[in-house]
Amino acid sequence: MYRISRFHALMNLLPRGAFEQAVEVHQADKYRKGFSCWDQLLVMVYAQLSGAGSLRTLTTGFNAQASHHYHLHTGEVRRSTLADANSSTESTVFADTARALMATLHRRVRREGEELLCLLDSTSITLKGPGFDTWTLHNRTRNTQGLKLHVLYTPGQEAPCHSSFTPANVNDVDQARTLPLQSGARYVFDKGYCDYGWWHSIGQAGSHFVTRFKRNAALRVEQSRPIAEQARDLVLADEIVTFRHRHNRGGHTNPYQAPLRCIRVARDAGKTPLLLATNDLTSPALDIAEQYRGRWGIELFFKWIKQHLGIKRFLGRNENAVRIQILTALIAYLLLVLYRKLHAGEHSLWACLNLLRTSLFQRPEVEAYRQATQERQRRQRDAYARQQLLFV
Repeated sequence: MYRISRFHALMNLLPRGAFEQAVEVHQADKYRKGFSCWDQLLVMVYAQLSGAGSLRTLTTGFNAQASHHYHLHTGEVRRSTLADANSSTESTVFADTARALMATLHRRVRREGEELLCLLDSTSITLKGPGFDTWTLHNRTRNTQGLKLHVLYTPGQEAPCHSSFTPANVNDVDQARTLPLQSGARYVFDKGYCDYGWWHSIGQAGSHFVTRFKRNAALRVEQSRPIAEQARDLVLADEIVTFRHRHNRGGHTNPYQAPLRCIRVARDAGKTPLLLATNDLTSPALDIAEQYRGRWGIELFFKWIKQHLGIKRFLGRNENAVRIQILTALIAYLLLVLYRKLHAGEHSLWACLNLLRTSLFQRPEVEAYRQATQERQRRQRDAYARQQLLFV
C-alpha cells in the first residue's frame, strides 16, 4: 500500500473544499493552462517550509521530487510559469483559504468552551527598491515603506484568527474599525488603538477589551476598589472611572459614557506605571494585568514568522506576488500548528518545522517499518551469537 509523505500529510490538513470553492467563486483557474491554483499553492507552501530563497532554488528542489507529484495531483513546475502566476493571480483565493484554516482552529477553541482571548496588532513589512517602489512609494510614511499586516491572534491556539493587509500609511485603528467583532471575546491591544467610539462598539457587541489609557485622558474617579493581598506588589490602584468630557477639543462627541476600570500597574524602577483600561468590571485586577502582559505573544508571533518563514526575501516584486507569498506563509504556519497538534505535540513549533524541513518527502510509516525490521534483525543476530556461545 502507498504511504504518504510528511508534506502530503500536511497538505491533507487543508480544507480542500473551501479552497476549491474559492477557486470557483473567483474563477481563478480560468485561462490557466497546465498550472492551476492548486499547483501554485503546493509550490508556494513548499517554498515556505523548505526555506527556498529564490525561484531557481524552489523549482529545482520541488521538481527533484517527481515521484511524489502524482499523489499530490501536481507536476513539474517551470520557473517562468510560477513567476507569471504569482504576478498575475489575484490573492483572494489564498486569502479565503487562510481564513478557512483560521476558522478551523477557531471552532476548536469555541467547542472547548474557552473564552476567546484575541491579541490585536500589526507589523510592517518593508518593501523598497526596483519593482517595489512603483506601488509602495506613494503610500510610505516617515518610518515605513511597504505593507502592514494586521493580525488578530489567539494565544490559546498559538495562531491568528483574522488577518488583513493595508498600505503602510493606514492607521491601525482605522483598520480595526472594520474588524468583525464577536460576542464573548476579549480583545487586548495597545494604546495605538485608542478610539473611544470603537471601544463603545466592542462593548455593544457583548465583548470585553483590555488596553491602555493615554496620558491626557480626562477621567473622573467614581469609586476606588480594594486590591487583593497577592496583587499589591503589582497593582497600585483599581478604580471605576468615567470620562469627564462629552466632547473633545476637536468637537467630536465621545459615545463612551459607561463606567470603565482604570488599573494602575507598577513597572520596573524608574518607569511610569501603566494605566490599563477595561470594560470588565468584575475580573480580578491581577488577571487584567496578566492579560495585558500576555499581549507580548503577538509580538513573538510576528518575530517567529519573520525569522523562520519567507516574508523578508520575496520571489516577486509586484503587489500580487508579495501578497500571495505572505498569505502562503500564514497558510504554512497554520498547517504547521495543526500538524504539530496531530503528529508532533511533544515538539515545539520550531522543532516541528525543522523536522518537516529536513524530511518533507519522507514517508514516516515506511521509515518506522524499516527501523522495526532492522531492530528485529539486530535482536536475531544477538540471539544467534548468544546461542553459539553455548557450544564453545
